Amino acid sequence: MSDEAPHQQARWYAGGQYEPLLSEKRTESVDVDSSLPDDLTRDELELPAPSEPELARHYTHLSQMNYGVESGPIPLGSCTMKYNPSFTEDVAAHPGNRVHPLRTDADKQGILHLLYEMQETLATIGGMDAVTLQPPAGAAGEFTGIQVAKAYHDGDDRSEVIVPESAHGTNFASAAMAGYDVVELPSNEDGRVEVDALRAAVGPDTALLMLTNPNTLGLFERDIEEIASIVHDAGGLLYYDGANLNSLLGKARPGDMGFDIMHFNLHKTFATPHGGGGPGQGPIGVREELAPFLPAPQVREVDGDYETYAPERSIGRVHEFVGNWLVLVKAYAYILRHGDAGLERVSETAVLNANYLASQIEYEVPYGPFHHEFVASADADAADVAKAMLDHGVHPPTTKWPEIVDEALMTEPTETESKARLDDLAAAFDAVAATDPEDLAETPTETTARRIDQATAARNPRLSWQALDGE
Repeated sequence: MSDEAPHQQARWYAGGQYEPLLSEKRTESVDVDSSLPDDLTRDELELPAPSEPELARHYTHLSQMNYGVESGPIPLGSCTMKYNPSFTEDVAAHPGNRVHPLRTDADKQGILHLLYEMQETLATIGGMDAVTLQPPAGAAGEFTGIQVAKAYHDGDDRSEVIVPESAHGTNFASAAMAGYDVVELPSNEDGRVEVDALRAAVGPDTALLMLTNPNTLGLFERDIEEIASIVHDAGGLLYYDGANLNSLLGKARPGDMGFDIMHFNLHKTFATPHGGGGPGQGPIGVREELAPFLPAPQVREVDGDYETYAPERSIGRVHEFVGNWLVLVKAYAYILRHGDAGLERVSETAVLNANYLASQIEYEVPYGPFHHEFVASADADAADVAKAMLDHGVHPPTTKWPEIVDEALMTEPTETESKARLDDLAAAFDAVAATDPEDLAETPTETTARRIDQATAARNPRLSWQALDGE
């Protein structure tokens, strides 16, 4: 047991008081008995030994130190996290969802029915002919979509994927992971695709163009039909990154714009937990000619019953069973609760909130008119602006990207925030804008943890409390 005073080792500071880490409270030595080789084990292990009240207070304290979407807005532009309504948790917890995935199709008709309806609903929303629900996150859906395109082009010797310079980093990564050469496409002076540059870039090596619409500046690609024609005339496919689909619900469909493949980010569009690579869900939709290549299993209706099957030229599995089942339940419940009119209001409110917030802040917004998000330009280091916003009790926007905006502050409030919360965000923006740059470099000063050395933290992360020993 350590008899050292807690304040001598404490790492967290708030309101003038230090709170010791759990490891710095009472500990006890525990004997280790293992069948593993001696050189891989220890004889004893020092572990925290708190009482139940100490343990409960510790984790409650940690939750109060952290900022989450239930604390306030998280306006991280592009892959935004928005509030997840709690009723979906109740739906997911329904006893009828507790079905072992290895049961036969005949024994899980209710689940297959829901999956079938989810496939058909997403296909309708996206203007696609077929949907797979398997991929466990948006980026995984993106990679799956590229694999489907690669299978479709098999034997055609196409080696390039075209990606706009303002695209999500996952676009570049997914294309490269699939074995393609990435061709970066410049933006025009309006922040949209440079059509002449696209014409010059496409050719017999073009497998597909990956595009987000509206793009990461919140701008709708006004030449989308011409863009689709250019790609299709070259024999390529058009891929829709679904990160910003929440701005189009009930208003426009990627399939109607000429897209051949798309992925759905259920976490942002349909309010499920953010996957962070998984466990989330990132279904993809495709046109009819690509459906035979989708992952197995798919669900279909036959004479009033539902069954799983493997598409004729399937690329195989990308996840066990049907994916993260309960995430799909939550998304389906969200869609049903809103209905057609409600989903349309979601997109209307998302666009309204972004435009209102942008109109209330002092920072310049160089590109517009925009939809669900905007990118402001800071007159100081954007990273310093972000850290200073923490002192005002709000989560900062995405910073430094897209790079076509100097010191970018990429902001998306989503449709779930009220006018009062948007006013709070605007007040924080403006307070930081009025702060001397030298003072910004010292922020945050009011948070539990102060500014860290980010480069050292990234290169030498401390993932255990034991790493603090001896300091």
